[in-house]
Amino acid sequence: MPLQPIAPEAFQKIAVGIDRPEDVVVGPDGRVFASDHQCAVAEVLPDGSFRRMGPKGGAPNGINMDAHGRILIANFGIYDRQDGPLQRFDPGSGVHETLLAEVGGRRLTSANYPVIDRGGNIWCANSTHAETWPQALDGRTDGFIFVLRADGSSDIVAEGLKFPNGMALAADERFLFCAQTSGADVLRFPILPGAKLGPGERYGPVLGSLERGAAPETTGWTDGIGFDAEGNLWVCLPAANKVVAITPEGRVETVIHDPSGEHVNHPTNVTWGGPDLKDLYIGSIRADWIAKARSPVAGQPMAHQSAAQSA
Repeated sequence: MPLQPIAPEAFQKIAVGIDRPEDVVVGPDGRVFASDHQCAVAEVLPDGSFRRMGPKGGAPNGINMDAHGRILIANFGIYDRQDGPLQRFDPGSGVHETLLAEVGGRRLTSANYPVIDRGGNIWCANSTHAETWPQALDGRTDGFIFVLRADGSSDIVAEGLKFPNGMALAADERFLFCAQTSGADVLRFPILPGAKLGPGERYGPVLGSLERGAAPETTGWTDGIGFDAEGNLWVCLPAANKVVAITPEGRVETVIHDPSGEHVNHPTNVTWGGPDLKDLYIGSIRADWIAKARSPVAGQPMAHQSAAQSA
């Protein structure tokens, strides 16, 4: 059945005044957290306001949550010419720590998005080693995916990528999916024993143009991705103010499109929460708010949400 599109007017603006809310994560207890460049992480409160938590430093980008309720933070340091490590913040204790600053002898400069599997392995993209992130959108292949395993070991598990960005795990965790921003596509990697990856392949078609000056609605830069409960992979196209979904059959359907950017502006990540996982949150690299609406389909539970559902 085709996905029912969400009208831009259906979104409400929450956490107004937040600073570059790239991503949102919802805990199993319903607490909502978002990226914010003025702190480690911001908590979005039920009344739509927010409070900042933890120290300011670097550029918190993609975030996620582990089974203990701690926030995993990919620090996109290249945004302000700093290092870009993988970090963690505990909202309960206030402890803020760096989990990984280099891997395979290579310094992390642009950790972008972390996702954690049910075994406790953290997969994350390092988008580029370019001096500034706009330079990296020229199609260079210096990005890589790394893993921090539950046993503390780490490795680069895929490289030669075009600005790897958002990531998602298949429901059965047999595959890892990664958006290539300057490839205008999504790659799929088989997950091998020992938390390693096999060769990647394109999943679905190229999602738009990479030509400078192309009409905004045709621009294909890919950013955050996420699966819904029916196996559709939602893909954010920020420059087009659009979110599309790649169906299990390989079709591409437009779920959200707001040409004006009035309600959904430069969308970067999709996250589902609420008791039925139909509360949809959209992050942004341009707006100073988070867009929230009801989704036509529930989200696929993340690892920390799955643990709560099975408890």
